[in-house]
Amino acid sequence: MASALESYVNRTVSIVTADGRIIVGTLKGFDQTINLILDESHERVYSATQGVEQVILGLYIIRGDNVALIGEIDDEADQRLDFNDIKAEPLNSVLH
Repeated sequence: MASALESYVNRTVSIVTADGRIIVGTLKGFDQTINLILDESHERVYSATQGVEQVILGLYIIRGDNVALIGEIDDEADQRLDFNDIKAEPLNSVLH
């Protein structure tokens, strides 16, 4: 899987973690255990009653064993979204 990430380097990605967090940032690097380095990152905190809160994280490292999903973000489509109007239940943690 690590080699499949090569095309995502220097692109905006969304990471869903095993504990249900959603982190968006520019993928700067990774290793063979899928440890990820993100730059200009932020966490999107979803709520059923309020809009999406975006918490600035900056340069951020995510351990590979905490990565559940990685996907590329379409920057143009993402910029058109009004996160104040988006309401959703937060994701649950992965149960083992």
